[in-house]
This record gives sequence, C-alpha cells and structure tokens, in this order.
Amino acid sequence: MALKSPKYKKVLEHCSYVFLFLGVLMFADMDYSYDLLLERVWKVLPEKLKKHERFEIPEADAFIEGNVTIIRNFNEITASLMRSPEHIMKYVSTEVAAPATVDGSRVIIQRKLKKQVIDEKIKSYAAEFVICHECGRPDTNISELEGQKIVKCQACGGWWPMRRIK
Repeated sequence: MALKSPKYKKVLEHCSYVFLFLGVLMFADMDYSYDLLLERVWKVLPEKLKKHERFEIPEADAFIEGNVTIIRNFNEITASLMRSPEHIMKYVSTEVAAPATVDGSRVIIQRKLKKQVIDEKIKSYAAEFVICHECGRPDTNISELEGQKIVKCQACGGWWPMRRIK
C-alpha cells in the first residue's frame, strides 16, 4: 500500500481515532494531583533509592619498596567496592602494565608507581565496573546473562555487558 494513497490515509485516520478513543477511556476518570502521584511513586520506590548515602572509595595506602609498589589497605578498598580482590588487582595490573600479586591484605605491584596513579586506576575501575551507568549508584553486582557477564544495578535495574580484562 503506497503511503500517499487515499486508502492508506483512511486506515491511518481510523487508527488514530481508535487510539485517541482508547486513551480518553483509559484516562477519563483519573484526576490525580501532583502530590498524590508523587506519594504513590514514593511508596513503590525501592529502599536503596530512597537513601542518599555518600559512596567514597578509600585512598590507597601505598609505598615504594625497592622496585615494587605495595598497597597496604587493598582489602579495605575491595570491601568498599564490593568486588573480589583478584578482579580489581587484575584490572589495576593491566592498566599499569605491571604484574601484581595479592599477599594477604595487601597487593604487590612489580613497578614503581605514585599513589595518585593507583588512586586514579581504582577510581576508573569503580566508574566502569561498580557505579551504575544509568542512576550513578554503587549498588551493583556482577551476574551472568545468556553466558555473558553483566553488571546489574540493584537500585534501578539497569545493566550493561561487562568488559573483559585482558
């Protein structure tokens, strides 16, 4: 059917009247004030979205010993990010192009690095793997969808595919 044909115009006109009629029927008896609608939405909102806690990543307590950099408070950082130490270590290791190992509550990186560089890499990890790209909250976890790992937000329900760390 051609778009300019009279038959197509009649069908389109008829459909628009049907949708208009259905819309009027659906919303004819609804007379809500803004406050009432806001109250209804607030009741169904998840508790995590109602709280406004500030998310802070602890600064790395790092020092250089010879040709290696040691991060003393790595467990504290991983606990605040709610991710496994191995995953964060693998990311930081790849980003700074140096091998790293977890040694108890600390990480040993086989390269001299400034504390600012380590903090920057941990913040970039949080931006990519922890903080939700939709709502900006840190309430995410790693799960699997059809064989692919995803990062899913517990607050808004948003999700995105997780990039592999090489």
